[in-house]
Amino acid sequence: MVRGGSTESIHRAREAARGFACGLVPAPGSDTVDTLVLVVSELATNALRHGGGRYALELSATRDALTAAISDPSPVPPRERAPDLTVAPGPGAGKTIRARLSRLGT
Repeated sequence: MVRGGSTESIHRAREAARGFACGLVPAPGSDTVDTLVLVVSELATNALRHGGGRYALELSATRDALTAAISDPSPVPPRERAPDLTVAPGPGAGKTIRARLSRLGT
């Protein structure tokens, strides 16, 4: 888990996402890794700007998918837009946003 509360933490979140994905066996393709890093960067940035100024990042993988989950303290949901994101309440009064990517790429 990566926790952040500053713009410098976004760099750590991107590094964590890249290291996580590249450490998987088999590793996803470079396009998938780059997409995961971009998604994590955007979600972390949005959490800092609009979600209460701090976040927690969790990364997970299955055989078929990579998931990035960013939790922030704000209960206000994001504006809906493509791609679809999963938004769940919590932890606490905040929310968690999950983005799921195909591990096989597009």
